[in-house]
Amino acid sequence: MTFRYGVDRLNLDIVNGIADGSIKAELCQEALDKINKSRQRVDKMAASDKAVYGINTGFGPLCDTQVSPEETKLLQKNLLITHAVGVGNPIAKSISKLMLITKVHALSQGFSGIRLAVVERMLKFIELDIIPVVPEQGSVGASGDLAPLSHLFLPLLGEGEFWVGEEIQPAAKVLADNNLEAMDLDSKEGLALINGTQFILSHAITGLTKMRYLLDLADVAGAMSIEGMQGSEQPFREELHAIRAFEGNIAVAKRMRLLFKDSQNMADHEECDRVQDPYSLRCIPQVHGASRNAYNHLKELAETEMNSVTDNPIVISEEEAISGGSFHGQPLAMVLDYASIAAAELGNISDRRCYLLLEGLHGLPRLLTTSGGLNSGMMIPQYTTAALVTENKSLCFPPSADSVPTSMGQEDHVSMGSISGRKFNQILGNLEKIFAIELMYAAQAVDFRRPNTCSEIIEQNHALIRTKVAKLEEDRLLKPDIDAMVEFVKSQAFTVTVN
Repeated sequence: MTFRYGVDRLNLDIVNGIADGSIKAELCQEALDKINKSRQRVDKMAASDKAVYGINTGFGPLCDTQVSPEETKLLQKNLLITHAVGVGNPIAKSISKLMLITKVHALSQGFSGIRLAVVERMLKFIELDIIPVVPEQGSVGASGDLAPLSHLFLPLLGEGEFWVGEEIQPAAKVLADNNLEAMDLDSKEGLALINGTQFILSHAITGLTKMRYLLDLADVAGAMSIEGMQGSEQPFREELHAIRAFEGNIAVAKRMRLLFKDSQNMADHEECDRVQDPYSLRCIPQVHGASRNAYNHLKELAETEMNSVTDNPIVISEEEAISGGSFHGQPLAMVLDYASIAAAELGNISDRRCYLLLEGLHGLPRLLTTSGGLNSGMMIPQYTTAALVTENKSLCFPPSADSVPTSMGQEDHVSMGSISGRKFNQILGNLEKIFAIELMYAAQAVDFRRPNTCSEIIEQNHALIRTKVAKLEEDRLLKPDIDAMVEFVKSQAFTVTVN
């Protein structure tokens, strides 16, 4: 397919497809017409004696200061340079690329007044895979992501830096290497570029993409742990969840039933005298399902934002540009904080399953080793999961509940959504490590149930683990095993789809 910027509708799969090159994207004639028409409106307002915010005035607290046409270009340049005050490490190149893609789509809808040449230069950056370098800190997520977006577009002026492959190079050099000249910005363009929520949004896209897999992996890890514990299938029955019909719960219960399909191991203990399992096994649909509900909410709002215009002012006619607050990050900030809690809870319950597997219950040896005493077995990796879940809990403070006034009080309520997006991805990174350890534990427990076999998907994932991590017979250095498991999770090597 070919995606048409400014005309078609982005979703999570399409934006990722554009980013990885599997989906072509272009400006069609309809988008060209919308961009050019909007620019003509701005040119008319810029030449007028009537003050129009952001077009022939200063910005923020200087909004009541009118600027002459002769000063416009310098004003736009100064806007980017003065707002590029980000600090900290660069965000991932992939996130910067998503910022470019989503910004092009917003600007191409014909409400921003930017010249076609500027949009085409942004597309040239994407085409050549020269992606601007953006520091991770400095946005309060209200007048848009001002600092990150300023860094994203400094290279238009020949300032700032680019990612070239995995190296960082000065923008002036990279432009020269690609026979590109630095650009001058015209009226409204600086503001159109740096007002917006693309930093917050691109972190949401990145987190959603990772969380989608981790939600499925959570079910696989939980199922393998239940196989190891020889727990009950009864809590996943369809009749139970039909009468408390949360979408996420129903989906997880169905997946769990499929993950146990044709399991000899589960059938082997159907007549046992255990009445019920601990909550970390029994309540997987309720806990994992609640996290799925949060994921669905974030995905819905992020896809709305992908297709929104979030700069300011918004050009709606030849005479009028509305100065509003579409750049405010609160709609994403709050739900990113909700999704952060949801991700952290997946780790919380996973750690509890790790602990259960070590207790020596229901035929499993304590610490998952038959030679305890001299050997510590699998005892210590659970210390790591405990540390990671507590770190995640500390990251669950909602930045969207905070606000620090900026810009001499003109921007007196801000979203802090950029911090929400960054910590969401930190939590997901920790979650990958927690699941790596649970799966290592669960594989060890399943080995103690042999010769019983599990379902096809559990056996497939167990076999993958054993390609890099041997069953623990006597104590050995476990760090390489954990590292291998983390790499499996990060590379999405585990099979998580059930039919």
